[in-house]
Amino acid sequence: MKHLLSTQDLSLHNAIRILDTAEEMSAVGDREVKKLPALRGRTVVNLFFEDSTRTRISFEAAAKRLSADVINFAAKGSSVSKGESLKDTAQTLSAMGADAVVIRHWASGAPHRLAATDWIDAGVINAGDGTHEHPTQALLDAFTMRRHWAKLSGTPSEGADLKGMRVAIAGDVLHSRVARSNVWLLRNLGAEVTLVAPPTLLPIGVQKWPCSVSYDLDETLARGVDAVMMLRVQGERMNASFFPSTREYSRRWGFDDNRLRALDTLGMKDTIIMHPGPMNRGLEISAAAADSPRSTVLAQVRNGVSVRMAALYLLLSGDTREAAATPVLATAGTAHSTKESI
Repeated sequence: MKHLLSTQDLSLHNAIRILDTAEEMSAVGDREVKKLPALRGRTVVNLFFEDSTRTRISFEAAAKRLSADVINFAAKGSSVSKGESLKDTAQTLSAMGADAVVIRHWASGAPHRLAATDWIDAGVINAGDGTHEHPTQALLDAFTMRRHWAKLSGTPSEGADLKGMRVAIAGDVLHSRVARSNVWLLRNLGAEVTLVAPPTLLPIGVQKWPCSVSYDLDETLARGVDAVMMLRVQGERMNASFFPSTREYSRRWGFDDNRLRALDTLGMKDTIIMHPGPMNRGLEISAAAADSPRSTVLAQVRNGVSVRMAALYLLLSGDTREAAATPVLATAGTAHSTKESI
């Protein structure tokens, strides 16, 4: 695997391979010493042109748990604010010996541009580009769903897909890179996906996406869902009025207390509630829903570190074959037995 730029281009084999590797990585978090020597001597650069908390910290934690050296680069306070181009920034990082670049950029397509040029000889991971895609977020969402789906069926999650799972993604689809990445990945894994939003918050051409579209959240819930993913209303990307008021939006498309109770009324005791974060409590999701036992918000954060460890490992381990990778923990030699080897 050379780059991770989009879930649309991710094969089913490689998607499951990343998820299975993440299962192995998750075991590291339960150990006394939460480190593997797998990427010792490698340098990972977090190149963020947009504000981020969860994603940047998650990638930093993932790289450090694999013993990689980490350089955090923020556009604010750097030469970018003085007019430095993406090309010049990339070439500077290349000169510093970057082995992998995790990039978040306000412009859709920036990670693809970086990967397609000769500006830098490093693996590129898309950590969110404009309103285009956010592949590792979709992978951690799928990882969370797969664990839940496997638990319900009483089968191991390793090697499994999401066939038969019904997923509703509701909210500001228009500005959501998370929704786009999830649609392609979840459909590839066999799930049935329904997008729920007001017409003004659906992108042009959504009818051609591999999913269903609904304008009524209550109707979608009544038909039965196994997972509901609420999307953040991205006011910072809105340059016009997309709905009458926040109260109206919350009443019609937010997951409020009434809809939380409706899941019990409809007999959907195993339906989970997801959110990529950060949450606007009281707008797209109520506090009761966010903090309920059905909520997987904190599990998604934990799983994000494991998934990003898997992505970095597969990107930098040198194993680019299509065959299944050697078990990650086995490659650490005696990492299980002695602290000195970690």
